[in-house]
Amino acid sequence: KTAKMPTLAVNRDDLFAHIGRTYDDVAFDELCFEFGVELDEITSEREEALKSSTSKLSKKQIEALDASVIYKIDVPANRYDLLCIEGLSRSLKIFLGDMDAPVYTKTAPDRMVTMTVQADATSTVRPYVVCAILRDVTFTPERYASFIDLQDQLHRNLCRQRTLVAIGTHDLDAVSGPFHYDARCPDDIEFVPLKSSDDTAGQAFTGRTLLQHYATHPDCKHLKPYVPIIQDSPLYPVVLDNEDTVMSLPPIINGDKSKITLGTTNVFVECTATDLTKANIVLDTVVTMFSEYCAQPYTVEPVRVDYVDSAGATTNSHVTPALPVRRVQAGVDFINSLIGINEPAANMIELCNKIQLGPASLVEDVGGKQMLEVSVPPTRSDILHPVDVAEDVGIAYGYNNIVKRVPATNTVGGEQPLNKLGDLLRDEIGRAGYTEVLTHGLCSIRDNFTALRRPVTAAVSLSNPANVEYEVVRTSLLPGLLKTLQHNKSASFASGFKIFEISDVVLPDDQNVITETIVGARNERRLCAVYAGPTSGFETIHGLVDRVLTLTEVAPETEYGANSTKGDEEKFRVAREGWCYTIRELDGANGQDADAGTYFPGRAAEILLTSPEGGERVRIGTFGILHPEVLGAFDVGYPASCLEINLEPLMQK
Repeated sequence: KTAKMPTLAVNRDDLFAHIGRTYDDVAFDELCFEFGVELDEITSEREEALKSSTSKLSKKQIEALDASVIYKIDVPANRYDLLCIEGLSRSLKIFLGDMDAPVYTKTAPDRMVTMTVQADATSTVRPYVVCAILRDVTFTPERYASFIDLQDQLHRNLCRQRTLVAIGTHDLDAVSGPFHYDARCPDDIEFVPLKSSDDTAGQAFTGRTLLQHYATHPDCKHLKPYVPIIQDSPLYPVVLDNEDTVMSLPPIINGDKSKITLGTTNVFVECTATDLTKANIVLDTVVTMFSEYCAQPYTVEPVRVDYVDSAGATTNSHVTPALPVRRVQAGVDFINSLIGINEPAANMIELCNKIQLGPASLVEDVGGKQMLEVSVPPTRSDILHPVDVAEDVGIAYGYNNIVKRVPATNTVGGEQPLNKLGDLLRDEIGRAGYTEVLTHGLCSIRDNFTALRRPVTAAVSLSNPANVEYEVVRTSLLPGLLKTLQHNKSASFASGFKIFEISDVVLPDDQNVITETIVGARNERRLCAVYAGPTSGFETIHGLVDRVLTLTEVAPETEYGANSTKGDEEKFRVAREGWCYTIRELDGANGQDADAGTYFPGRAAEILLTSPEGGERVRIGTFGILHPEVLGAFDVGYPASCLEINLEPLMQK
């Protein structure tokens, strides 16, 4: 399924009223392109109803729908500040030079509102909460609709359908602080939720019965997807006021007592979350977008959030919203080079004001290079790297203003030699009757080591694996192929089942350096093939070894080649000078070879390569009959043989 960019649907006339300018459709489309968004569709409610294949409205009902023009605008997925008409129009006005970027400030109330978090309880379900207050807000029907729509947009995108963050907004005058965030037994929670169906308006529910209602009632389909997020949790999170009245059951629904109306003037915003960073971004986005409607525009009243343990002792405390203004640096030469322009540094400072990255200044780094230092407002959480600064400078400069030039160097693209070798081998091995598979790069320690009867050694491991199947990055391709056999027991093995894979393994390496950085690991391109059938198929795998070496123009050593039955054919072999190979029985005595345990004793060999560069034999792979215990560990019911070879030494250097 193709991921789609977030789309903002806005009334054209309302948008132009916010911007303070009017455009025809072509001119506005051009403005969108220059700003870095896309005018995807021009429509109306009536036109949408006519186009809908599922609409059951009568002709009279369709004619009664609004015919006002609606612009559907695709915005970048990381520009959360453009997900409402307030943010989009504000950004466009700044881009056009019609207003300066606002400065968002936190007020200093005489008595700060507090939110107390019962950390021991909430840590089991949704551990974090951040809050803020918008004072003296003036809502109109259009502003109220935009306020709700922004929350829906954030829930769909950054909040990942409320699994990471859930937004709750409340009429502050309808409740009393200080507020509390707790997690309680579902049967002990009782409150009246916002109206979700006509037959339950004003009805009180327990937490458990409410979720059962939302999961089954036909009028609650819009809430049903969120029920599984907490349904199986022993405790449900709740936001309460000072009278212990439930204001919200996140991430499902808010309470009826604190619902927002057009007459609401003081708005309490709380965001409960499993990800504190995203919670802060969501809260900053909501309050910065709608603080323009406060009596003092762009001001937000902070809330102190106190985390307490079961004994009531404060373990952590912070004031939200964060509203951070960060400083990010990008080299002037780097920006010019990346965009393809030659703009003076002084001009870049002016350009930063168009994209809400001002005030900017020039500084020098330790190497004496001129750096552009920009101010990143709380609305621009997408600015993470100098590349992001360069991209926005390019937008402010105007992509249409970049002069096309012929590159100073002319090159011809092509495959990397190692990739080309892999593609050629895939074709040839496929012609030999093998089926290519593509297996997962992560596996369990058991599959990677223990199941192969190999000692557990160093491997690149995940600090927080999703499950036991994804503990380490594979150091061998063999487990993936054996699991493929395990999951294809219904296939016919009567004439042999042959599979192969050419892919990378990752090996720890403290000496591997990439762009002057020791990365601690390196990739190694390997070929692995398995034959399973009525017999072990050792001769089949052995033949594949010789075929691969023949294709890479490596000749057998004289002693090994003397065993060939091809006779005079060997005289006409195409081989690179100084390149040869042989095989030698794998010595597993006394555990001298870690790979030997994977194979049946006495039925395995190592592949030794001699190249002009080294002049000495180097082991590049092994092959043999798999040990019955290995087959048993992967639940493979047929004898099997395998080959695993490192392809990189076969490349001409």
